[in-house]
Parts: sequence; C-alpha cells; structure tokens
Amino acid sequence: MKADLHVHSHYSDGSDSVEEVIKQAKANGVTHISFVDHDTVDGLPEIIMLGEKYGLEIIPGIEISAYDYKRDRKVHVLGYHYHPEALHIKSVCQPILERRQQHSLWQIRQINKAGYKLNAEAIMETAWPCRTIYKQHIMNHLTGDAYASPEYKELYKRLFKNGGVASGDIKYVDAFAAVEAIVADGGMAVVAHPGQLESYEMIPELVEAGLEGVERNHPDHAEEDHQKVEALAKQYNLVMTGGTDYHGSFGASIEIGSLTSPSLWSQIKEVR
Repeated sequence: MKADLHVHSHYSDGSDSVEEVIKQAKANGVTHISFVDHDTVDGLPEIIMLGEKYGLEIIPGIEISAYDYKRDRKVHVLGYHYHPEALHIKSVCQPILERRQQHSLWQIRQINKAGYKLNAEAIMETAWPCRTIYKQHIMNHLTGDAYASPEYKELYKRLFKNGGVASGDIKYVDAFAAVEAIVADGGMAVVAHPGQLESYEMIPELVEAGLEGVERNHPDHAEEDHQKVEALAKQYNLVMTGGTDYHGSFGASIEIGSLTSPSLWSQIKEVR
C-alpha cells in the first residue's frame, strides 16, 4: 500500500482538478489517497466517483483551519474517514469559509487601491469549483511567475505580509471544536504538520478532546520533527500519518506519493 493522505485540489487552494490529481497519483503508484481541502467537503462526491473510476482507495478527508487560543498560534486539524454527511464538520467550517471570502474581497479592494487591477468576479470564475477566494487565486491574477520564484515570493510578501496593503487574517475555529466536530462525525482527528506551525504543545490537550493522530511525514518536517512526533505518538498512543501537502502549481513543487503515510490505512482502522 502507498498512501498519500494530504493532497489539495481546486475545491480549495490547489490548482489541479480532482481528476488531474488522481491521474498523477495513479501514475506514481499511489493506492490510497485523501483530499484534505481546506474547510470544505464539497468535492467528496466527485472524489469518490473518480476514485472508483481509476481504482484508488479514497479516504474522506478535510483540513480545518483552527487556532490555539492559549498560545496564540494557528493549528491545522486533519479529519479522516468521517460520515459523508459531515454535519458537525460543516457547522464549524462554514463560518470560516464566510470570513475568508469576505476577507479576500477586502484584500482585492486594498490591492486595487494600491494601483493594481483585479476583478473579483473574474477571480471567482477561475477559482471555481472552489466557492471561496484564497490568496493563491488572487496571486494567479496578479502574476504569471512560478510559486517558487523569487519574484512571486517578493510580491506575495509585499502585499500579504509584514503590514502589506492586504495583510491580516481571519478568526479561526478553536482547535478543540475542530477535533470535537470530526469525532462527532465519526472521523479520526489528526494534528497536521506540527513542526510547521509549532503545534506540539497542544497535542496532549487535544488528546482529551478525542485526537487520535499526528502527521509525521510532511515536506516541512525535519528529522527533529520526526523524532518529536514519534515520541508523542508512543506516549499518547496516536496514529502517525503523512503526505505531500500537494497544491499543484499553487504550492511547492512535489510529486504526489513522494511522501506517504508511515501507517498503513488498514492498521489505522485496526487501531480505531
């Protein structure tokens, strides 16, 4: 089994369609895949249908944009194998999507005031089927430079970071509420890339809310992160997962399946 349990599509901030991602996964020998688009399960029916078409095992997934209010930092929470209706997950995610959309529209207005020419309706059209505008969609209308290029990074930082005209962020859901929603929908909650967001301290607390796993394999993780994750997994009996965090041309260049889950999905289900 070869499982990439962390990929994104054009249902959130990925550039590629579900079919394009699945075709690449199939070509790279991936047998199990989970689309964890940010704060939405809109793509699940298409994902399941295309998984059957191409012979890939689909694990329903999501990545919830959450927050550790005790330590004042972001925490991303992955949810796997939840009930398709996902009523509790949708309930906590809908306000996030609405706030993100309003913030993105504000960002577009601020960028236009700075002398650029952006059309919100045109951005929404190219973002479809994602119903929320992300910074990646805005950048796609601002520059043809590659995501990893110095020119792209300079423009992104100038606009969205360090007091730029479109800087700032939205209010995210409490991480405890994110874990509880996933559990309430019968899913497995996993802390995503704790090394990237310095989420390690919160993991023991989230275990009490029903956390069952922590992401070990991620492009931003170094050997030190692997050791920290392994220690926490052993101490709290957590499943370790992993994946590429693939975003297509909207993210770092990486091959789907080049990073995989250290735990077989059959083993994960046995643990549960």
